[in-house]
Amino acid sequence: MAFIHDGFLLRTAAARRLYDAHAAGQPIYDYHSHISPRDIADDRRFANLFEIWLEGDHYKWRAMRANGVNERLCTGDANPLDKFKAWAATVPRCLRNPLYHWTHLELKRFFDIDDLLDEGTAERIWARANEQLQSAGLTARGILRKFDVKVQCTTDDPADDLQHHARIAAGPFGTLVYPTFRPDRALDAHAPETFNPWLDRLGAVSNTHIASLADLLDALRKRHQDFHDAGCRASDHGLAHCPVAICSERQASAIFNKSRSAQPITPEEHEGFSAFLMHLFGQLDAAKGWTKQLHLGALRSVSSRGLQRSGRDTGYDSIGDWPQAEALGIYLDRLDREDSLPKTIIYNVNPSDNYAIATMVGNFQDGTVPGKIQFGSGWWFLDQKEGMEWQMNALSNAGLLSRFVGMVTDSRSFMSFPRHEYFRRVLCDLVGRDIESGEIPDNDDLNGRLIEDICSRNTARHFGWA
Repeated sequence: MAFIHDGFLLRTAAARRLYDAHAAGQPIYDYHSHISPRDIADDRRFANLFEIWLEGDHYKWRAMRANGVNERLCTGDANPLDKFKAWAATVPRCLRNPLYHWTHLELKRFFDIDDLLDEGTAERIWARANEQLQSAGLTARGILRKFDVKVQCTTDDPADDLQHHARIAAGPFGTLVYPTFRPDRALDAHAPETFNPWLDRLGAVSNTHIASLADLLDALRKRHQDFHDAGCRASDHGLAHCPVAICSERQASAIFNKSRSAQPITPEEHEGFSAFLMHLFGQLDAAKGWTKQLHLGALRSVSSRGLQRSGRDTGYDSIGDWPQAEALGIYLDRLDREDSLPKTIIYNVNPSDNYAIATMVGNFQDGTVPGKIQFGSGWWFLDQKEGMEWQMNALSNAGLLSRFVGMVTDSRSFMSFPRHEYFRRVLCDLVGRDIESGEIPDNDDLNGRLIEDICSRNTARHFGWA
């Protein structure tokens, strides 16, 4: 039997029944990803398996480094085939790592390849996949159609001009592609060497000369409106933890002026400035009916040598261990008190925070929207079978799994859409085991609705796409 088969990850008859009848055919609403809108606008045709699979995948680079692979074959200047062979030689060493599952699920769903990837099969798989990549069905847009992606959201800086989104929207295309407002760089007043060039880019795209805090706020409001006009209905923030020691607008203005003139900013000033802007972003999102996403707890760029050599987001990040609950509660409560708390999805990367987040979201459900505040799917290092189960178990025990908005790819790779299938199989297996053990009724109408809602309908309703 092939490794990826119809019953993959489905350990009970009930799980297989649920998956086949209620999960497999659901469309995808991929509301958080890092894929390139330019690639979609250009309908990029990938020259080879390296371009579509390895070009920006820091998950694979981490595994390759752990396997003793030289950096030249990860992020360096080696040729694509040699990099692919280095990855192929690493795959057999990935047993019990989710990469082993993802790798073979992706090869099966994209190229109908059942061979296990290793040094011996690498060149055959390379040739077969590369041949198929020249078909119309495996261009960037073809892939979105192939996997029935109804809505694809990208992640975009306010300083991005959104020209690629305008190109996508200008022509007929079955998938709706929307930007997501990610203003992380606006909080970087403590790093004037990057903050000031970013302000200049933001000023140029918003047609605003940014010489004061008031100018910055005007530019951000303009871009927020521009994103809304482009179909954006979600923001996103990557934070170690929520900043809560908020400063006044007068204090924020003084901090801005210091950073604009390249003077050092204290940690306390950085916290106050960040909290001031995060409060503003919450107000803007609530006013427009957007969903705010908070990605909490990643310890980024831990290796200074790796950062210097390969740059950000290249696999030198890990789980952080900051206290999350109190700061998150203060942030949400501050917005809620003034009736400016938007719909919110909270993701944590540290599994020790699962129950803190799962219980926190229940504090701010206000009866206006089912699942207004969400505990987001297993993220980053938790984006695997066990992590998904932990997240869903915590949510089930502390809240309503039935209102969960489900899975996202959170990926830079167009080969990542089978992660939705992976999640759906894990979900059906989890529910199927409960059915077999008698912990929930053996009722396909009841359980089928649960599965379908989590796989697609809850997301469509939450974002207003249904």
